[in-house]
Amino acid sequence: MKVTLDSPPAAPQPASPYYSQVARVEHADGSALLFVSGQIAEGDTLAEQTRGIFEGLTALLAAHGATLADVINIRTYLTDIGELQEYGAVRREFLTATPPTSMTFEASRLFRPEARIEVEVVAAVPAGR
Repeated sequence: MKVTLDSPPAAPQPASPYYSQVARVEHADGSALLFVSGQIAEGDTLAEQTRGIFEGLTALLAAHGATLADVINIRTYLTDIGELQEYGAVRREFLTATPPTSMTFEASRLFRPEARIEVEVVAAVPAGR
């Protein structure tokens, strides 16, 4: 097993230099698990922030040969759980395959005051990608 930590230059850069965006855990058969750090995005509405997050996740996964269809687990932190339906509508635009396992939490605040949502994912990448 080999572990690589990085912040791919072709994807959104982390909000702080004190963490990596992706942990890639490669197995002997060439398959890998990708652990993607929590993502936030700019936007005035929850829908705008959610779209920005999924666009960023798409870029981070692509840098490691994966797509959103490879996501097996998603964790979402909302500052207002009452906005769950708005988040879900945008999420369904991006996650069109079999839904991954999922957890959604309400958090009183996130590390950036303007952030209304943060999303982290785990993806399984088949051998050869």
